[in-house]
Amino acid sequence: MTPREQALGERTLRRPELRTLWHTVHRRLSSGRPVTRVRLGPLDDAQREALADLLGLDRLPDPAPFVALARLEEAVTELWGRTVRETVTELVGPLDDRAGERRRQEGERAELWAWLDGHAIVRAQPALADWAASCRAAGLVGGSPERTRSQLTDALTVLAALPAEAEPLPVFAARVLRGDSHALDDGTRLSALVLRALAALHDSAPPRSAADRRALWTRAGVADDDLSATVLVGGLRPSGDGPLARVTRVCAEAGQGAALTLAQLRAPGEFALAAEPAPVVHAVENPSILALAVRRFGPACPPLVCTSGWPNSAVVHLLRLLADHGATLRHHGDFDGEGIRIAAYLLDKTPARPWRMAAADYRAAVARTPNGPGPGRLTEAPWDPELTPAILGHGTAVVEELVADVLLVDLAAVVRA
Repeated sequence: MTPREQALGERTLRRPELRTLWHTVHRRLSSGRPVTRVRLGPLDDAQREALADLLGLDRLPDPAPFVALARLEEAVTELWGRTVRETVTELVGPLDDRAGERRRQEGERAELWAWLDGHAIVRAQPALADWAASCRAAGLVGGSPERTRSQLTDALTVLAALPAEAEPLPVFAARVLRGDSHALDDGTRLSALVLRALAALHDSAPPRSAADRRALWTRAGVADDDLSATVLVGGLRPSGDGPLARVTRVCAEAGQGAALTLAQLRAPGEFALAAEPAPVVHAVENPSILALAVRRFGPACPPLVCTSGWPNSAVVHLLRLLADHGATLRHHGDFDGEGIRIAAYLLDKTPARPWRMAAADYRAAVARTPNGPGPGRLTEAPWDPELTPAILGHGTAVVEELVADVLLVDLAAVVRA
């Protein structure tokens, strides 16, 4: 094809009457799907004549004709020496790939939600699985996987930093979120996201009022004062002349429990545990267990910590302090939905490991007390995948007080050692 023939062909293809044809073909080819024909119209008489001339038809096409892409390819190649794709790219613009773009976006969304489901914090605290599902149901922030991942990352960063240590909300936010003291202000999307996660952890409805929101933040150690957050202990005999060591040692030697404040834990002064052998500290969920141990063993009571239900900032701070000084931590709680969530939370936030919290322990306990209350909402127990199915199978909770005798036998063995 000579340059003159090519120029004449291009002039034909650029006729204004064919503009609808090229835009329609461009749109269909940009779909990313196979295209064998396109539907035009409605066309006016001038457009029908131009299409007939282009395709070499002996009569005018219908006002809304179908045009076979193979026939169009032949005509374009003969006139200009180019393909249809090259032609519409030149006359209209670069082709898109909408199907490919949709596949890419679907892949990004699937990757995002798989990342959230598999995140270490969600896996360590299975009660957050429902929260992750609600995030997926809510969809993308601004339609963007990147923005959504960024916000979820911030929410998970906050959850990892909880419980806070009696910090006002703006101070806590600034510490964990790149200095942004307003990141968790009431009404922000991130604040709502974190509060929904806390509600899932505590098996409560999402907060609907300012009072509900404050209660959840307080429960997470935000805006607590460092005197009202306390932890019950018994049998702790650290060495050292700091206030924390003196208080716990005096109470232990008197055969009494002690209530330690977060303020005392944050400024322990001189504090040390026996280096050899490394002490074992047992943590229980219910104060009655600690009371029974102190009453039975008196001044010989082994080291005990009580979470008093959901671990507050004082509980977590103390357990971390003890672990940092060489203690081995063991935790026992109720065999019910709340007890499993508490244990998962504590095992995630501290180096504690389960103490008689396996499926076999539950089966032995429920065989003795088969007619307990229902277990409530159950989530996976990360330390033993058989535990939750076992509780579901029996449909019965076993509260910690019902196995107190078994726990006291373990503690007696520590005393004898």
